[in-house]
Amino acid sequence: MVARALATHCTERGDEVFAHTRETLDITKPDNVRNVFESARPEAIINCAAWTDVDGCELNPERAVLVNAEAVEILATHSRLVNASFVTISTDYVFDGDKEGFYTQRDYPEPRSAYGIAKLQGERRAARASARTVIVRSGWIFGLGGRNFLATAVERARRGEHLKAISDAYGTPTYAPHLSARLRELAARDLPGTYHVVNSGAGASFLEFAREAVSAAGFKNVEIESVRMDSLQRPAPRPRNSRLRCLLSEAIGLAPMPDWREALGEFAASGK
Repeated sequence: MVARALATHCTERGDEVFAHTRETLDITKPDNVRNVFESARPEAIINCAAWTDVDGCELNPERAVLVNAEAVEILATHSRLVNASFVTISTDYVFDGDKEGFYTQRDYPEPRSAYGIAKLQGERRAARASARTVIVRSGWIFGLGGRNFLATAVERARRGEHLKAISDAYGTPTYAPHLSARLRELAARDLPGTYHVVNSGAGASFLEFAREAVSAAGFKNVEIESVRMDSLQRPAPRPRNSRLRCLLSEAIGLAPMPDWREALGEFAASGK
């Protein structure tokens, strides 16, 4: 989802884009990565690949580390060898979720799931492998062409199905095209560090997010059942609060991201 939005955004701005799938670039294979990078000789490499099945990672932590940590280190290493800046997407799940308010770069990551642990390892391995690493933490990403909570909620509302949403878990929704624009900005600026990239606003619960989404999509009388996070009994623990705010973006002159409700409106309009 993010990779497609990013490739479109960069192409529209005149960049030469090499967009790879798992079939054309296996990021877990150093030789494959080296050959692709040496052939293209890019100025910047943006990693949108990850295994984001949180429960799947909990049940198979070895694969989670392979894709979300070891492969990220491989990409960063070979980015350095071809003298390219490296941007990689991390997650709000690196935090435990116990804090009230927003998590910033001042907060120490303490992931509780295998997914969050592997993603944090990926951050640290990449930073060690290349001094030109930009880490972008984001969360609650939605957009066209992806498997995500919002797209699922809207599609189920369209089919007239019963909807449930968690009322006691909070995050900051992020629209894939807006995230993509910021990824390109950070790659171009080539200022290493950790950035929190989410749409602006106070954040929302899954329940509020779902209600706003189905309303923006034109479904005015859809009832959404409120459920508690603990009632779902999923394999992996999730942070109750994973709202993010960035301390660096304004300092380096980046414009605030649009409000997430505004982003929802754009998303709804794009699907009509």
